[in-house]
Amino acid sequence: MELSVVIATFNRARDLAATMHSLSGLATARAWELIVVDNNSTDDTRQVVDTCALLFRVPVRYVFESRQGRSPALNAGIALARGDIVVTTDDDVRVEPDWLDRISDGMHRLGCDYVGGRALPIWETPKPVWLPDHGGKHWAVVALLDYGDRPIEFGTRVPLGVNMAFRRDRFERAGPFDPETGRKAGTLLGQEVREWCIRARATGLRGYYVPDVVVRHVIPASRLKKGYFRRWFYWRGISRALLYERAGLDMEAPEQTVPAARAVRHVFGVPRYLCRTALGHARGWIVALLTRDGVASFDHELWLWFFAGIVAQRWRDRHGPRGRAALRTAA
Repeated sequence: MELSVVIATFNRARDLAATMHSLSGLATARAWELIVVDNNSTDDTRQVVDTCALLFRVPVRYVFESRQGRSPALNAGIALARGDIVVTTDDDVRVEPDWLDRISDGMHRLGCDYVGGRALPIWETPKPVWLPDHGGKHWAVVALLDYGDRPIEFGTRVPLGVNMAFRRDRFERAGPFDPETGRKAGTLLGQEVREWCIRARATGLRGYYVPDVVVRHVIPASRLKKGYFRRWFYWRGISRALLYERAGLDMEAPEQTVPAARAVRHVFGVPRYLCRTALGHARGWIVALLTRDGVASFDHELWLWFFAGIVAQRWRDRHGPRGRAALRTAA
């Protein structure tokens, strides 16, 4: 078995059916399998998998993972994978027939341990004017990615789990995805790929962006509202604060963190330089509002939501049970 495709899904049976129809059209001479991990779904996910499995000429395996969260679900699928290369994607994508061939060819050509590719949009409704046409931090909110036409090594840039592939035995060196930093029902946590890539690089693993490895990601109307973007940036702040608490990683640029990150001065648990940055964004937000620059004002506002998530999580870290225990130990 050369490739195992792993999908984690939760209560999105209709989307999953369309994705499995797309995957059934893959045309490759390579041996592969599909593993669908049901993460406590209460809809007819199991029936969808059983029905759509009839479309495939390769093994389709249904796995139930009771521990809630994208990371535990992916870890369960990866643990059962038989392919030398494990491919991860989501339950709302469309792929070209040569997708797996491009993944395998790119990985062997670059001689690396993992790869990530483009995630381009299928808009369910017209794109709002405040959302850029190409790349940038706003694209990450809706799980889109395009780093250009040339391969680049991942470092300060990271891939998206919707279109990644790994040599399976590399998980033995870097470990599985962290269950505490991945998406869970009712939250928008989402730093599991970034955290894994940082950990993988620390063990000497190398990953590359491969531009001709492409998926089309369906973007529903519900994610094209400013309210969703505000929530996403707030939860991003929470996620980054969790990484800071656990590993001392810089909250704005985790890949560029310095060993003395915890030695900087703090204000109520938040690095003081982030507080200064927040003041700058607050001023920029007010100026943009006064000049009626809607795009700029929303950009500044989103950073402030990110900062609010950091503050909220740092407060919990200091005043929750673990935080109080840490303070007593320090004293």
